Amino acid sequence: MRAWVLNETNGPESFTLQDVPTPDPGIGEVRVKLEVSALNHLDLWVSRGMPAPHEFPHIAGADGTGVVEAIGVDVASVALGDAVTINPSVSCGKCSVCLTGDTPYCKSYGILGEHSNGTLAEYAVVPARNVVPRPEGITAVEAGSYGLAYGTAMRMLRRSNLRAGDVLLVVGVGGGVSSAAQLIGQAMGADVYVTSRSPDKIAAALEMGASGGFDSSGEFAKDLKTTIGRAADVVIENVGPATWGQSIRSLQSGGRLAICGSTSGPKVELSVPYLFFKQLEIIGSTMFDHSEFERVTRLIDGGAVPVVVDSVYPFEDLPDAIARLDSGLQRGKVAIQHG
Repeated sequence: MRAWVLNETNGPESFTLQDVPTPDPGIGEVRVKLEVSALNHLDLWVSRGMPAPHEFPHIAGADGTGVVEAIGVDVASVALGDAVTINPSVSCGKCSVCLTGDTPYCKSYGILGEHSNGTLAEYAVVPARNVVPRPEGITAVEAGSYGLAYGTAMRMLRRSNLRAGDVLLVVGVGGGVSSAAQLIGQAMGADVYVTSRSPDKIAAALEMGASGGFDSSGEFAKDLKTTIGRAADVVIENVGPATWGQSIRSLQSGGRLAICGSTSGPKVELSVPYLFFKQLEIIGSTMFDHSEFERVTRLIDGGAVPVVVDSVYPFEDLPDAIARLDSGLQRGKVAIQHG
């Protein structure tokens, strides 16, 4: 099969199109012939060795949709020819935390395209429990684009206990997770505000239903309070030190901040008295479990949450798609059309 392969980690230019062996499904696995995949910033980080693949050659890519083309032993939940969307959150399925459902705590937990070969190929092999029926109310491009970002946002909002009527502030809107957090938050009944350094991205968020938007490089905590007369109940963060201080100050007493990444650096400063006097919660969040993925899939399938796609590139033009993502100019997902 053809695949975009990493044999080194010198950045996005390390991706090369090669012929590699077509994988066979093992016990409990299925092979999916991919129709659409989508990029995430994870693919950029892996190409730069942050983290480095466990072995080379390595196929990146977490998101995808296609048709089940082969089935391994002991698979009864999926049939040949089923159109499916891939859940990239992979665990052992057997340990105590997997059996209770909170799979991101599994000691064998991994992300498709990071810890195992992913979807930037003609075929992908995944556990049968990691495919769900493709939502019927959306296009294949949308179905192949939502997995990683929308699932991650769903877990962040669930863990931060977002409630209908809450004020939600999404920092750095425009990327996959932040755009998803805005849309899912709106579907959950929150009053959503956003930040970005890009006026165009703020304008796009307003068109999608945000109540207001502020400059990420400014004093957006003050701007929020001036605009609505109060602070936020929940802040969604993935930027880190560049926005951290403002994000913390954007929370009202008892507020919750959920963070899933730190694109501007690994370290932040925090005033401990401010934390305990305001009784704030800081929640680290990684990926999602099967129930969270199924919940967001239902929201998408029912039309409550749209999948925002910035652009679609042919499989052969992956370098151009990677460049689009790396530019930071995209609004929503960058998708890859296979075949």
